Amino acid sequence: MKKKLSHYDQSGAARMVDVSEKAPSKRTARAHAFVSIRPEVLAKLPENPKGNPLEIARVAGISAAKKTAELIPLCHPLMLSHVDVEVNIESNGVRIVSSVSTTAPTGVEMEALTAASVAALTVYDMTKALDKSIEIQDLYLLEKTGGKSGDFKRA
Repeated sequence: MKKKLSHYDQSGAARMVDVSEKAPSKRTARAHAFVSIRPEVLAKLPENPKGNPLEIARVAGISAAKKTAELIPLCHPLMLSHVDVEVNIESNGVRIVSSVSTTAPTGVEMEALTAASVAALTVYDMTKALDKSIEIQDLYLLEKTGGKSGDFKRA
């Protein structure tokens, strides 16, 4: 069976996928991002005059997941059951893992990826005054459950 991209019609025009015939089912997704930051900049995070960068990034990621359909043109607006964003300092940066769930006829991979990416961008925004060379790296889907395509877990 050959897979095909679902966001195009027979003529090649972009379209929103019709999920009206699909039954709602439990869907989950987790995504990852890493913000590479020098240790001397990480050490200054508690002194940030804008507030706690990690907590603000966490809340920004949650908010972003809920707005995914406004940002990605062909995404379906979904009623999310749960969004969580973990933001942890490591020796060379900040690791972000988002988790999203819903009961719907389509998945929440884009919501999880949006949450992780906006959280990473927020860390950058909160720390850019200290170092413009901060890098956002490794944005990817960790896992997803539910739906016709089945479960996926990154090896």
